[in-house]
Formats: sequence, C-alpha cells, structure tokens
Amino acid sequence: MTAISDHARPPLLVALPARPEPLSVEGGGPGALLRTLLRDGPAARTELVARTRLSPAAVSRHTAELIGLGLLRELPPRVSPPRAGRPQVPVAIDPGHHVACGVHIALEHMTFAVVDLLGRVTAQQRLPHPGGPRQVLEEIGRLLPGFLGRHAAGRSVLGLGVVTGGWVDAEQGTVIEHAPLGWRNVPVRRVLGATTRLPVHVDGHARALAHAELLFGAGAGRSDLVQLFVGNVVDAAIAAGGSVLRGRRSGAGDVAHLPLGHIGQACGCGRTGCLQTAVSELAVAERAFDSGTIPAPDFALLLDRARQGHHEALRVLRERLRTVGRAAALLLDVLNPELLVVVERTALTFPELLPDLYEEIAAQSHLCVDPERSVVPSSFGPHVLAVAAGSVVLDAVYRRPMELRTARSA
Repeated sequence: MTAISDHARPPLLVALPARPEPLSVEGGGPGALLRTLLRDGPAARTELVARTRLSPAAVSRHTAELIGLGLLRELPPRVSPPRAGRPQVPVAIDPGHHVACGVHIALEHMTFAVVDLLGRVTAQQRLPHPGGPRQVLEEIGRLLPGFLGRHAAGRSVLGLGVVTGGWVDAEQGTVIEHAPLGWRNVPVRRVLGATTRLPVHVDGHARALAHAELLFGAGAGRSDLVQLFVGNVVDAAIAAGGSVLRGRRSGAGDVAHLPLGHIGQACGCGRTGCLQTAVSELAVAERAFDSGTIPAPDFALLLDRARQGHHEALRVLRERLRTVGRAAALLLDVLNPELLVVVERTALTFPELLPDLYEEIAAQSHLCVDPERSVVPSSFGPHVLAVAAGSVVLDAVYRRPMELRTARSA
C-alpha cells in the first residue's frame, strides 16, 4: 500500500491514542482551558481564571503553550473605557493551523473528510469501496494522499479518524465485528498507521458522534447524553459525566438485538424480533421491495418514493420512526440522560415526520414528559458521517492537547 509521501503531506502534529477519562481531570489545566474556549467562545485570560478555576499563573502559562502549539490565537484587544492595567486581549480556538482527517466506512461507500478544530467540515468526498477489509484499507491508503494534498490546504494533519458501525474496539483499533460488511477482527489502526504514517484513531460511529455532539453540537455544555444511530446497523453510545462509556472491549451501547422488533422477523443472531431486523436500512428496504413498494431493495429508492408522496413508502418510514421511538423511550427510561440524539435518515430527510417519533416516545416512556425537548436529530445534517470520522481525532486533541508533538516533514 502506498504511504503519504513527504512532499504530499503537510507537517504533522502527532496525537497519542485517546483514552477517555472524566473531563474534569483529563488533560489537566490545558485541556480544561481549551474545552472552555470551545464551549464559551473567545475570552480574556482574567475571564478564563474565573471559568476554569485555575490560577492566573496557570492560565497565563497554559495559554502561551497552546498558542505555541497553534491551537489558540490572540484576538485584537477589546475596546473599552480607559482603566488601569493591561488591555483585555481575548484568546480563541485557532482553526487555521491544523485539521483532522476522517474516513467513515459504510456498507457500500466510504466518506473522506477534512474537519477543522471547530468541528466544521471543510472538505468531504464520498467514494465506492470494494467491501473486503484488505481491499478497503488498501484503497484508503491509495486515495488518502491525493485527498489531503487537495484539501488540507497546507495545514498540519492531527491524525486520521476511522469510524464504522458494529462492534469496534477503540483501544485496540480493531473492528471486531461488522455483520453487514462481513468484517471480523480487522486491525484497522495497525494497517492504516503503517500505510499513512498518521496517528490513527478508530471507533464506532455512535460513540464518535456522541463525542461530536458533546464538543460541537447539541450536547455542548452538557454532561449526560445518549446517541442512537440507525442505519444499516443500529448502535448507541452513552455519555455520563462528559465522557463516553466504552465498556469491556468497547462493547457498551450494543442495542441492535433488543427485542423491540416484530415477532417472527428472523435476525442473523439466531433470534427473532431484534431491533436491527426491524429498523435497519437493509431490512426495511428488503421488506419494501418484497411488498412491491420499490423496484429494488435500496433504502435510497424508498426515500425517493416518499419524496414523491408515495403513500406506502411514507407509511413504511413512519412505522420505522415509531419503532425507533420505542427504542428511544427505553433508553430514556433506563439511562435518564439530559439529551438523546437520533441519527436516522428519515428524521434528517423528512423533519415533518418527527411527530411520529415524539408521539411514540411519549406513549412508551415513563420518564420523558417532553420528547421534543429531550430528543433531537443530529446537529450535523448531511455532514454527519464526515463529522463523526473527524471527531475521534478532535476528541483526543481537546482532552489532552499537551500530548501533541510537532513532527517536521523531511
């Protein structure tokens, strides 16, 4: 596989693999300061002392360190009435020096992305892939240099985030199982680390999106959140105390086989009535094809029919949303989070159908009294997969910024 050549790759900041800990501790003063500025926006050093509860000397020292790493910048002094002392000079996140690269691997395609420090997607490209793990990873290694050469725009690349569905061991950087792709025990980090010479962060897309929501989206400033992802696979992620729970071998959040589907619908796990069999895009498209609603088992065709006002297509999508609502109600009652975020293409494409989701949650949940406030669609719209891929790198940056080390290109 082809590595990124020195002349094609911008200078790198090397980030160590992420090991999430409580936000109040992890990263120490520099991490707390950086996350405060991300959450609250530009602030003068005196304001940061109050917000972070760090000493003035610590704020001054950490600010200088983060400016030196290119993560912060000083803004022009604030205009204010004359007073004693130095003028108030705000500092802010600097999105101009560094970017994260991300790759999301879906069933039939992959999405390449460049994401800046503010979580903004500055470039993305969707490409078909061959399906097999060796071929997919080879294709990423072959195509990534050109993509970064075109879109990194001279900024250093903080790392490569690779996300996908199924069971992903983030600590080992391995896809343990992705049933629709047929992947088992694929050492993604080891292979792409050797190919790209970038720090590689690997995670499941539900956890990646939970990180993104906490950093840049509806979860910013919150400590508890549940992310429910419904695509070709069904996953969930749970954030408590500002950190996303992983569980043993990163197995937390496996909701695909909750018995919330229809009795009699066989699942690949050997049981019947599993949530994934009821609501995955693959399963829904197959049933819509079998009933004659669409001419091929393709979920995009079902969405197209619904856009045209096809009654049966809309009914299928509304039924899917209601089943998702039952899963959301269960998660709300068991975990009682501040917020539950749903990623599901019907909700993103047809927001007018969201009342079906909310009505089902209200009917099924004992704790959620106002679903429209407690349950929201993804903050990232059409960029959701791109943001997910970049966020696993950015989460490491915002947690432990002082573990970044500059590396010169030859």
